Amino acid sequence: MTVKRRPSGRHHGNLREALEEAALTLVAERGPHGFTLAEACRRAGVSVSAPYKHFADRDALLASLALRGYEEQRRRYRAALDGADDPAEQLAAFATAYVRFAAQERALFDITFLAGLDTAHHPGLAAAGSALHDDLLPVVSRLAPDPEAAFGLLLRVAAAAHGLALFLQQGMLPGHWNTPAAVEAQAADAARSLARTPGDPHACPDR
Repeated sequence: MTVKRRPSGRHHGNLREALEEAALTLVAERGPHGFTLAEACRRAGVSVSAPYKHFADRDALLASLALRGYEEQRRRYRAALDGADDPAEQLAAFATAYVRFAAQERALFDITFLAGLDTAHHPGLAAAGSALHDDLLPVVSRLAPDPEAAFGLLLRVAAAAHGLALFLQQGMLPGHWNTPAAVEAQAADAARSLARTPGDPHACPDR
């Protein structure tokens, strides 16, 4: 006869990783606000006291995953930038990678941008976001040497990619336009268009 034991609070593998993977699955099913830390414990097969060895609360668990999201984004964006020399094409590649990350890693994307985590309590998130900015700023600075104009260009390109990524997630685009490939192309085109007019109202759109 097999005796079924209750979780003891110990995990046969990496407890932190098991909890993070359980949380990712729950976010994929319910969104970043749709589960409790106790539910993540049940999914991971550990006692409800187990996560406190690694995470103070549910937000701390989500913040750890958000950092993973930022790291994955940075890896993808750097690879995208390395694939081109022209700054406009680099921004197009970044915008494409942004939409692709949102589609392929939806749970991480939702945690990173929609969980409402307080950066005052999780300062590592602000630092991770700044690292993305620091990677992209040299690219936009080649198109708009003025720091304010460069930041404005980066903001517009990122906002366009973010909005299109959300449109794709929510099925808001009609017909064949609501596919990952089509939205990636739209994001790239938007980035190229913005790169032609980086903030100077007198700039020639063909330069």
